[in-house]
Amino acid sequence: MNPIHQYLVPLDFIIVGIYLILLIGIGYWISFVKPKQEGENLFLANRSLKWYSIGLNMWGTNVGPSMLVASASAGFTSGLVTGNFAWYAFPFIFLLATVFAPRYLGAQVQTLPEFMGKRFGQSTRNILAWYSIVTILISWLGLTLYSGGILVSQILDFPMWLSILLLVVISAFFAIAGGLKAIAFTNVFQMLLLIIVSFILAWLGFQKAGGIEGIVEKTPAHYWNLLKPVDDKDYPWLAIALGYPVMGIWFWCTDQSMVQSILGAKNLKQGQLGANFIGWLKILDVALFIIPGICCFVLFPQLKNPDEAYMTMVVNLLPQGMTGLIMAVLIAALISTIDSALNSLSTVFTLDIYARKYNTNASTAQIVKTGRWVAVAGALVAVGLALAMDSIRGLKLFDIFQAVLGFIAPPMAAVFLLGVFWKRTSTRAANFVLSAGTLISFTVAIFYLWVFPAGEYPQWPHFLLLSFYIFCGLLFLGVIISLTDKSARKENDLSLTASAKTDKKVMIWWLILAIVMISFYIIFNGH
Repeated sequence: MNPIHQYLVPLDFIIVGIYLILLIGIGYWISFVKPKQEGENLFLANRSLKWYSIGLNMWGTNVGPSMLVASASAGFTSGLVTGNFAWYAFPFIFLLATVFAPRYLGAQVQTLPEFMGKRFGQSTRNILAWYSIVTILISWLGLTLYSGGILVSQILDFPMWLSILLLVVISAFFAIAGGLKAIAFTNVFQMLLLIIVSFILAWLGFQKAGGIEGIVEKTPAHYWNLLKPVDDKDYPWLAIALGYPVMGIWFWCTDQSMVQSILGAKNLKQGQLGANFIGWLKILDVALFIIPGICCFVLFPQLKNPDEAYMTMVVNLLPQGMTGLIMAVLIAALISTIDSALNSLSTVFTLDIYARKYNTNASTAQIVKTGRWVAVAGALVAVGLALAMDSIRGLKLFDIFQAVLGFIAPPMAAVFLLGVFWKRTSTRAANFVLSAGTLISFTVAIFYLWVFPAGEYPQWPHFLLLSFYIFCGLLFLGVIISLTDKSARKENDLSLTASAKTDKKVMIWWLILAIVMISFYIIFNGH
């Protein structure tokens, strides 16, 4: 099959250019022309978000070009089994709604480090701030640049390093020209367009591949199993059952980017209904993002690089012009994610670390200047991380994504579970789990991904099992340290008390969702 860029025509690139120019123009208007309203852009939207805004915001944060590329690749190579990473999320979103959200809202906090600071003290808050910086660099910047580099290299036929650098430069240019505000302003439109195009793509691929019967006949039987045997080398059910909860608790319950919308909820009921809404939206992930990859396997079985599955479907099934539009939206959404991550990184460092600990008398000009240098440094580090991820061999793109997140998750998941569920957990235990646990997790990750890569050393356990083992070890150490810590704090028990009981209507909606999700697992039960 010919390279993807050979299928594109000048009209596609003209549309990309016009789209990006329009975004810059809108950004300039928002930044320098549009009158500012008093109270505009306040943090957490004045705690006024309703359930539909919360659900869509959370899903928009979770869904992006990275997911499109990685999920289609996974569908092409493995079928439906990677749908577990979407459908198995609902118990942990439920945990967010019924256990964590009442405590977050009851504590009236703006950030999760602030919450843990109230629970354990300022030392824990400081560690969590640094932890947030590291996770932003790896999960929101490194992984996004890596997947974005793959996408740009497919479209423009550039080498990976040049594609990554190009994304960073364009992102910086957009930020200077007000592009970040433009993309934020049009982000809802872009996400809706991505969803519509993905739906059209899935439908066209579904029809062209022969419908349900045609696709099932032309794919291996195991492509339609959510549960694989324990000895399956890619996604054994035991690894998913034990390992995904660690990632799920971290991502859905303790990651600032995901929980942000819940913190801005109008009230607890709206926050809990919003969490339920994203549980329903996650059902669409399989249909919109994985099914196109399976259709690509049927229509283009000769495709050598599974990471090209999504763009292969785009350039072959969508008409000229519409191809350029989806390219523009993908690139703009990537830039939006990168810019937002750079701003988050800058904000956390300058406000939670620099201005609060190292220069408490810093002027506004000093904070702004420091923030800009932090953004530049973060971009350079993220480039290095993205190139390092590109050097990983023997793992598919989707597996690289999940493995990296799986190694980030254990310390945060362990300390939040201990802090919320066990009153006796001590500050010393929380700090040790966060600091030493992060060192342990990252060391194992380096050996697993680079030193003795799992693709070349099959002796390694599955990365999800490794995540589970690290998590259990950190929980054990946290309990032992707390039990032996005579100076344990006893007064900060706010995280153990919910602000209100869960509304009956909320529980009914969660019960319906649980029935639907369990039905999916019965239908695709691994026979």
